Formats: sequence, structure tokens, C-alpha cells
Amino acid sequence: MSFPDQLLSLLYPQPCLLCGRGVDERRDGVACRGCWSQTRIFDGSEALCHKCSAYLSEKRRTADPAFCHRCDADHFDLARAIGVYEGALYASIIDLKDKPYLAPRLPELLHAAFLNSPFSNSTRIIPVPLSARREKERGFNQAAVIAGHLSRRIKIPADDLSLARKVHTERHRAGMDRKARQDSVFNAFAVKRPRLIKGENILLVDDIFTTGATVSNCAKALKKAGAVEVNVLTIARAV
Repeated sequence: MSFPDQLLSLLYPQPCLLCGRGVDERRDGVACRGCWSQTRIFDGSEALCHKCSAYLSEKRRTADPAFCHRCDADHFDLARAIGVYEGALYASIIDLKDKPYLAPRLPELLHAAFLNSPFSNSTRIIPVPLSARREKERGFNQAAVIAGHLSRRIKIPADDLSLARKVHTERHRAGMDRKARQDSVFNAFAVKRPRLIKGENILLVDDIFTTGATVSNCAKALKKAGAVEVNVLTIARAV
């Protein structure tokens, strides 16, 4: 632990949101080192759906791509994530919904996930938008915070104006199935500046990929406006 971390830990002890133990390093944010070590971060050894990164099994048994087929009709091209929506990633996302701050570990992991994904042809980063009402209630869009950090690291412009959520939808609840989520965001998005989207390879960014309903409908609007490709990168993937 560095001296600044030791001093901060002494003066302003930060309990882990998950286990209550002390967080020793500021770069870890709201989760301790132990909880980070128990969080599943994708490293390429696990079997994931090639298109949507649905978790299929702990170990890949073949180099051939696998598909869950639940995402066949989704409008995005590929989706990738740092890891599973659990442990330290879960705590980090919950914290991000309260304040527009990413602890240093998250941008590092997001950058690594980008480099390990076939997204090098991306030309524009777009955060999944909130409705005007939701953004006013929260005070910020957490996806835009993520997009800004990634943009600074990979030197690809972030654009939080071209895509808008034109319909306010109720918050997705844990018990909602795929169809309910799909219905709630059907035609909920529109492109405000199509001239900036036409011919672009879009990297769509959000905090969590659950069923894919939201990012699929975003991709649908972007492709209708002329985007060549729409890929998705999120902090976590629900399993």
C-alpha cells in the first residue's frame, strides 16, 4: 500500500460495500482487494456467446465460437464486458448510480476489455442515453461518465448528443423477463444528428448488459440512421 493510501485509510477509512472490511487502495473504489479477487473478470478462458457474451460455462472447450442464439435477432453486432455482474463490479455499478465517479481500477479494466475485443475500427463512442426526466433526477448519465473515461484512454471521440431516449420508461426491475424489457424500450431511442452517425462504426457504452433489450434498440436506431456497425462495451454482464 502506498503512503497516500495508508494516510487516507487512517484518516478516512472506507469500508467495503460488500464485506465491510477496509478498502486499502483508492484505485479499488468501494470494494476491497479480497472482493475484487473473487469477482469474475473475463480473460478469454471462459465460454461466452460470441455475439452477446452470455456466460455459457467456466471453461472453453473449443476455439470455435459459441452462440446462445437468444441474441440472434438483436440489432447490435457484438457485445463485450469487463466481467460478471457480481462482487466488486456490482458494488462499483451501484456506487456509480449515486455519484459520477469511477475509481481508477474500472477505467483500466474497461481499457483492457476494449483492447481484447475486436473493436479497433470504432470511430465514435456513444453512451446509452437516459430520458431527460431520469437524467434530471439523477443529475448525470452514468453511461456518459464511462464513455468519457474510455474516450480519453483510446482517443476516440465520445458523443452524448446524437442519440436520445425519446420515451421515458420505468426502471427495469429484476423480475422483468426479456420480453417485458424489450417491450419497455421498443422504439424508445432516436438519432438527433444523423449526419454524424452515417458511415460510422459506433461503440455503444453502458454500465450493465442484462438482456440486451436496451442496447439492441439503441443499435436499431443508430443503424437506421446509417451506422455501419454498432458494438457494445459494458462494465458488467448479467448471467
